[in-house]
Amino acid sequence: MNNNDLMDKIVSLCKRRGFIFPGSEIYGGFANSWDYGPVGVELKNNIKQLWWKRFVQGRDDMVGIDAALIMKPAVWEASGHLKNFSDPLVECKNCHTRFRADQIDTTKPCASCDKSAGFTEAKMFNLMFKTFIGPAEEQANIAYFRPETAQAMFVDFKNVLDTSRKTVPFGIGQIGKAFRNEITPGNFIFRTREFEQMEIEYFIPVPKEDAEWNKYFEMWRENMLSWINKDLGIDLTHVHELEVPKDELAHYSKRTIDFEYHFPFGVSELYGLAYRTDFDLKNHQEKSGQDLRYTDPYTSEKYLPHVIEPTWGVDRTVLAVLCEHYREEEDRVYLALPPRLAPYKVAVFPLLKNKPELVAKAREIYDQLKEHFSTAWDDRGNVGKRYYSQDEIGTPFGITVDFQTLEDGSVTVRSRDTKEQPRVKIDDLQSYLQKNINSL
Repeated sequence: MNNNDLMDKIVSLCKRRGFIFPGSEIYGGFANSWDYGPVGVELKNNIKQLWWKRFVQGRDDMVGIDAALIMKPAVWEASGHLKNFSDPLVECKNCHTRFRADQIDTTKPCASCDKSAGFTEAKMFNLMFKTFIGPAEEQANIAYFRPETAQAMFVDFKNVLDTSRKTVPFGIGQIGKAFRNEITPGNFIFRTREFEQMEIEYFIPVPKEDAEWNKYFEMWRENMLSWINKDLGIDLTHVHELEVPKDELAHYSKRTIDFEYHFPFGVSELYGLAYRTDFDLKNHQEKSGQDLRYTDPYTSEKYLPHVIEPTWGVDRTVLAVLCEHYREEEDRVYLALPPRLAPYKVAVFPLLKNKPELVAKAREIYDQLKEHFSTAWDDRGNVGKRYYSQDEIGTPFGITVDFQTLEDGSVTVRSRDTKEQPRVKIDDLQSYLQKNINSL
C-alpha cells in the first residue's frame, strides 16, 4: 500500500465510522473544516483527558486554566503577533490563487491553473483572525481570535501565582481552541484554520548559565517522548526530532525542537518544545504597566521567570494515532488502539435481535458494564459484521449473548487483536475485562 492510498483509506474510515466528517457537508462543504463525529469525539476526549491527568492533575508543580478565546488586542501587540505572526504570500498572475512562498517553486507552473504566468513578489500575510466587538465594524472595535493558547497563561501569571501559592519552578497547562488564517491548510486534519492545542508554560528561575535552563528543557523533552510512546502507543522510530536552526526560530525562542511524525504525506511537525526566555512576561509587564515579577519566598529576590513551553496539537495527535494504529488483514480493517484511547472499551451484542430473551439478557449485561467501561450496544446485522464494525473503530472486546448464556450464564468475549473467543461467566466479566484491558 502506498502512502497516498493509506491516507485515503484513513479519511474514508473516519467518515464511514463516525470519527470525522467534512464541515458543513450538506451545503457542499467548507474548505478544511472538519467535525468530530460520535466516535471521533470520544477518541479526542480520551486523548485530552489522558494528557490532563498526566501533565496537570498528576504533577504537584502544575495547575490548569481555561481562558477566553478573544483577548484584548493589546495582548497581541505585546506578544509580537500583530507584527511578526505572518507568512510570505505569493499570488498567481493568471488565476490569482495565493500560496505560501516557502512551500512552492515559483519557477514552475501554478499548481492551481497549470499556467506559467508567473507569481507576484512575496508579501507578508498576517495569520490572525480578525473580528469586531460590538455593533460597529470600525477600527476601535477590532479584536482577534487567539492564534495560540499560550498568551493567556502569561497574562494570568500573576493571578495564578497569587491564588495557587505555587513556587517557581511550576507550570500552567491549558487545553483549548486556537485560530489561524492559514494560507494553505490541508492534509485532512493536519493543518486547519481552527484547531485545538494542549499547551504548558513552565516557569523557571532566571538561569545564570545554559545548563540551568537546559535541565528543564531536557525534562520536558523526555516527558514528551514518553507521552508519544507510552501513552499514545507510537513507535519512536516513526518520530524525528528536528533542532530548529537559529535563523528559523520564532521571534520569542532561544531554542526549539520540533517532534515530527512520519505521516503518510511526509514527515511533518507533531509537537514543539521551545525555550521562550522571559520574552513574554517582560513584554506584558512593559506594555501593561503591571509588575509581573515573582518574589522568591526564601530570598525575597524579585525577578521575571524564564519559560519552557511544550506544545501538543490535539488534532495532529488524533491523526498520528489513527495512522499509527491502522491495520489491514485479508478479511478486515481494524484500529489497534491502546484501550485507554479506544472510543469504546467493549461492545455488547445479542446474537439475534428478534429473540426478546437474548436482547433482555444482553441489555442487562450492557447496563452493568457501562457503569465501569465506555460500552457500545450493537444489534445490527449478523454478529460477524458487528465484530468488524467494532474492529474498525478500535473496540478491544466484543461480547456476544447467545442461547448458551441463558443456560449457563456465560458469554463469548472476542478479542479485537487475536480474534479469540473464550467463554467467560457473567459474574467474572468485569474483572476479566479490567485485567485484559490493563494488560494491552
